[in-house]
Amino acid sequence: MNLPDERSFNRWFIIISCLVVIVLVLWNTSIFFQSLKEDERAKMNIWARAQEELSQAPEDADLDLVLEILNNNTTIPIIHTNEHGEIAYTTNIAPAILDDPERLKEYLEDLKDENEPITVDLGDGQVQYLYYGNSPALNKLKYYPIGLTLIGFLFVGVVYFFYTTTKNSEQNKLWAGMAKETAHQIGTPLSSLIGWTEILKAEEVNPAYVTEMEKDIDRLKTITERFSKIGSSPNLHKTDIVRATRETFDYLQSRSSNLINFSLHAPRQPIYVMLNEQLYSWTIENLVKNAIDAMRGKGELHIDIKQDLKQAHIYISDTGKGIEKNRFRSIFEPGQTTKKRGWGLGLSLAKRIVEEYHKGKIKVAKSEINKGTTFQVSLKKVNTF
Repeated sequence: MNLPDERSFNRWFIIISCLVVIVLVLWNTSIFFQSLKEDERAKMNIWARAQEELSQAPEDADLDLVLEILNNNTTIPIIHTNEHGEIAYTTNIAPAILDDPERLKEYLEDLKDENEPITVDLGDGQVQYLYYGNSPALNKLKYYPIGLTLIGFLFVGVVYFFYTTTKNSEQNKLWAGMAKETAHQIGTPLSSLIGWTEILKAEEVNPAYVTEMEKDIDRLKTITERFSKIGSSPNLHKTDIVRATRETFDYLQSRSSNLINFSLHAPRQPIYVMLNEQLYSWTIENLVKNAIDAMRGKGELHIDIKQDLKQAHIYISDTGKGIEKNRFRSIFEPGQTTKKRGWGLGLSLAKRIVEEYHKGKIKVAKSEINKGTTFQVSLKKVNTF
């Protein structure tokens, strides 16, 4: 069994064990509650028999034991009614209820629902009915299972959250480690390529070829720096988002198919935000490449930059196949992809860069099947003073 399987087994074993313990405790509590309820009914039967003895006893009878039994009940509420249903007298009823006849009648109905009445024979054909309620201790015990269940489910939730958080943390560390290792591996051949360009210059090779190679080398440097920043807090600088977006736009347009009709609409004046340009450029690249894939390499791609009082908004729109509404959130999760190739990490990385590193927001602004999709990136503006 591998490590993830073992952890998953441990997690579910703990959760199921907790649920079993909760069920067993609730079951035993229910048995205990019924046992106490039966004990209280037995006491009320004894109390009723003592009441009968008191009513039927001669004047010279020794009633010390009877009176002790009657006086011993200090917790269980009791209401006696005659055969006509009229209240004869009460025991252990709160004064606030006794002083309000309507509330007393309602309370009597509640007692009727709680327990079956006990018949008290007073002699000479007189009969009363004893209605009693649960003692305060029994009422408290009645709510104990609810509290226990809530605590149990809270514990299960904590266990599940702990394992989920641990798993996510390990995955983040794994991706960060892979990204840094990728940056390290790219660095070695990149240094060699830089040396070869110097040799080509010395050999007086066509300068246009060398220039194009240097552009791609610079691009590889950018990619290396991007990967090296994954897993660490990037430095943010006050940057004109219009200029940064336009530079990425120009680069992507020059290296994309002529079948893609690019357009960019942005204010003429700069809009300043706190930005890491390399990571932001990576975000725009991922969104644009995702759009191109959705259009299958042919269509229209528009980038619009707008602003309000507090934020700058970047909209990337395509005329691709669109996204179902129920997937607007899930597409940002790792592994979510509709392509046959790829790991589905582009949008997940974009979300992390925008929301974790830049404290902004990224979402699907709108989408229609077979008409296109618009992604929205929002970043907080900074003062220009």
